Amino acid sequence: MGTSRAEFSASTRRTLVEVAERLFAEHGYAATSLDAIVAGAEVTKGALYHHFSGKQALFEAAFENVEWAGARQIRSALEGHPDPWEKAVAGLRAFLEVVRQPAYSRIVVQDGPSVLGYERFREQEERPTFVYVLDIVRAVFGAGDWEPDDAMVHTFARIFFGAMSSAGTTVSRADYPDEEAERVEAAIGFILAGLRALSDQAVPAPTS
Repeated sequence: MGTSRAEFSASTRRTLVEVAERLFAEHGYAATSLDAIVAGAEVTKGALYHHFSGKQALFEAAFENVEWAGARQIRSALEGHPDPWEKAVAGLRAFLEVVRQPAYSRIVVQDGPSVLGYERFREQEERPTFVYVLDIVRAVFGAGDWEPDDAMVHTFARIFFGAMSSAGTTVSRADYPDEEAERVEAAIGFILAGLRALSDQAVPAPTS
């Protein structure tokens, strides 16, 4: 009995998040009401408040869903690339694909900063994807036979993540996202090419 009740509760919560994610993606946070969410999930408001304190908490759960889905897509793109430069490009392309998806564009890029607040937004945005950016940066440094300390690796990773995040916002809001994505890939590809040239020339990497 207890297990069935727990499973039902988990199923209700999952349904609420799925419906909220769909409505937030289609209409945006401001235009989505709790009445619409409970109607779509076919539950009562009491059931909603059993799982979430309100609309913002439900938005945060939907935000996490979208972010983790994007992170899994990026992780999948990184697999099977032993060459660090190919790995970096594959990760970049996957990220640019993610930011063009309607749910990510609306929930994360457009509504995320204003609904969550900047600090919370950055925390939530970095949590699922930053580890893969670190993986890319470590692979690039390894290719150049560079051995910076961990603090410098994190510094480079944050710079790269910041560039990707900013570029992702630009792509998501562009009138022609596919064309903008091509320009971003070319620009970051140029930076990676410069790092590769330094690696080939055995130029020492900076240290902290």
